[in-house]
Amino acid sequence: MSDGSRKTKGLFITGTDTDVGKTYVACMIARQMVRRGVSVGAYKPACSGAEIDHSGTSVWRDVVELSKAIGGCDLSRISPQCFRAPLAPPVAAKLEGTNVNSNLLRTGAQWWHGQVDLLLIEGAGGLLCPMTESETVADLAADFGYPLIIVARLGLGTINHTLLTAEAAQHRGLAIAGIILNEGDLPVAEAQAKTNPAELAARCKIPLLGVLGRHQMSLSRDSESADIDWLSLASAGTVTSGPEKIVAD
Repeated sequence: MSDGSRKTKGLFITGTDTDVGKTYVACMIARQMVRRGVSVGAYKPACSGAEIDHSGTSVWRDVVELSKAIGGCDLSRISPQCFRAPLAPPVAAKLEGTNVNSNLLRTGAQWWHGQVDLLLIEGAGGLLCPMTESETVADLAADFGYPLIIVARLGLGTINHTLLTAEAAQHRGLAIAGIILNEGDLPVAEAQAKTNPAELAARCKIPLLGVLGRHQMSLSRDSESADIDWLSLASAGTVTSGPEKIVAD
């Protein structure tokens, strides 16, 4: 269990776009660590896009899945600000006649410190997705100070999107622990699946942690299972200067 007098180790999970599998990856990491006896917390500063269940109640599926992955938790501890419309949080909040509470985006995570060994924070959309009228996911990531896990969609266009995300993170001095390519629910052409990892490796020095195949809950690298020590990785990400010097120690 973490020492309550110190900030809990964590990873900040961001993506190259919306619906690239950030929640799926966060749940994968959480379940793997829980199985290893590590206590894990999950935090999503704001969540937008609700489903309506059979009783007419709004349900935020990402929040529910994160709760299940860590073994159950009060959903408000995972995401204290949820909005119904599938839009960027400040836009969705306006439709409900309210605003995103900038302070709560940050302080909501404090409850987890000292409660768990590893805290997984999941952003909304991509790294530059608006979180308030004047702040983006990148601003929150900088304030939390955790290494980034960049989740990218395996397939056409991902090289550009991933390198742009990495460059934006590097420009802001954000630590990057690694990249995960996620196949998602749609089939990917064989040529793209084979060439995406090599092309990314040739163009930046960020470690490719692995590829997450469709409906899988573990990473593979070079067709073999990739066993990642996520707790150690939470302390590993460093950024120096220049896109060719983004590394994980």
